Amino acid sequence: MRLTTRAPWRRALVAWGGAAALGLSLALPAAEDAPAVGLPFEEQVQVCGACHGSDGNSQQAGTPSLAGQPELTIVNQMIYFRERLRQNEVMTPQARGLPDGEIQALAAYYHEQPVATPEGDPDPELKALGQELAAQQRCASCHQSDYRGREQMPRLAGQREDYLVAAMIAYRDRTRGGPDTTMIDVMRGVPDEDIEAMAHYLTYLHAEE
Repeated sequence: MRLTTRAPWRRALVAWGGAAALGLSLALPAAEDAPAVGLPFEEQVQVCGACHGSDGNSQQAGTPSLAGQPELTIVNQMIYFRERLRQNEVMTPQARGLPDGEIQALAAYYHEQPVATPEGDPDPELKALGQELAAQQRCASCHQSDYRGREQMPRLAGQREDYLVAAMIAYRDRTRGGPDTTMIDVMRGVPDEDIEAMAHYLTYLHAEE
């Protein structure tokens, strides 16, 4: 189904509660718009690409790749940053003031970008352990059996390993903000070594295809 300009906003409101979100938005003080607001699309891609890579495949430590992500995943996260429902010292100001239409265009672009093969070779034992742990955690029930994601569920296959580790630890330790609390429950009590194994498996999942 083709998204309209207003569709991402409505979907996000459903996800985190329209009345509460609107009240928070109205209470926020005025601030300068993000540097990409209103720029030609090609220049917006350059702004985003400074961290995420021009084709959405991040080469920067700790910065997620956007290539191949479901459009709604990117749209929702950008709206969360824009409305300060998810706080990040880099992304919250970068999303400030971005209209829905510009967010949609960027999401569509990155969704179409091919996912690059991760550098290096996987550790067979660690990858096998990660596969077993991911199955135990039932990660595929939301992220699909091939971990390519769907709708608001992000793609995990081929994502930067360091980012996956940091994100799962942040969910476990309840330090990652945002309206979605599902992952907090999923990651509760998972030890670091299990997180590292799952991240390794997911990063190299399709590397040999």
